[in-house]
Amino acid sequence: MHSLKGILTEVEEVAFMNILFSSSASIRSGNFGLSRKEVEKQLQIQGDDEKFTSFITRVNQAVSRYFRVIYDERRDQVVALMRVSARAARNTLTKESLAILLYMFYQQEVLQHEFTLFDQLLNAFGNETTRANQRILLNIDPLKKIGAIEEYETNSQEKAYQLTAIGVHMFSDSFLRRTVEFSQSHQLNKEEVLKFFRRYNLYQKGENE
Repeated sequence: MHSLKGILTEVEEVAFMNILFSSSASIRSGNFGLSRKEVEKQLQIQGDDEKFTSFITRVNQAVSRYFRVIYDERRDQVVALMRVSARAARNTLTKESLAILLYMFYQQEVLQHEFTLFDQLLNAFGNETTRANQRILLNIDPLKKIGAIEEYETNSQEKAYQLTAIGVHMFSDSFLRRTVEFSQSHQLNKEEVLKFFRRYNLYQKGENE
């Protein structure tokens, strides 16, 4: 982290700290990260694509071992994600919560659905019983708490959920590759997996995951 001072200006360092602060689930429940407009205002670079991209690139060069800052254009969220070990991740989410998140990821990032209905989750993971409803809601709750998903307002009374920028970027390319290979029962190369999950537009060219 000490390398930040050698890469960022004082203004940029403060902006990064504000992104980090705003990305905390305990600080901004349901409203993670900052909008691009907010970040640009802090950096005093309104409307400068090159400087905005440069800022994110340089931050990631300095903190890549511990964090990754991403800008999700579709959701207009600049968020800092903390890198954790697989063991730590397993202690955060249950297998059921992870399965629900992966299902929503497939629906919204691959099939390009705007949201996922609760009834769709119910059909995929349980039957229409009180116990199934409670079990799914119980496993949705930690996803909401860590900022991976949020409730989506529809024109009907149906409950729906949408991935946040955090939820979209939680899965690494290596995890997605193992997931698809397991379901297809044979090995796939990285390009095939990225194409399947439409991941090309989520990373800068040449970025390794």
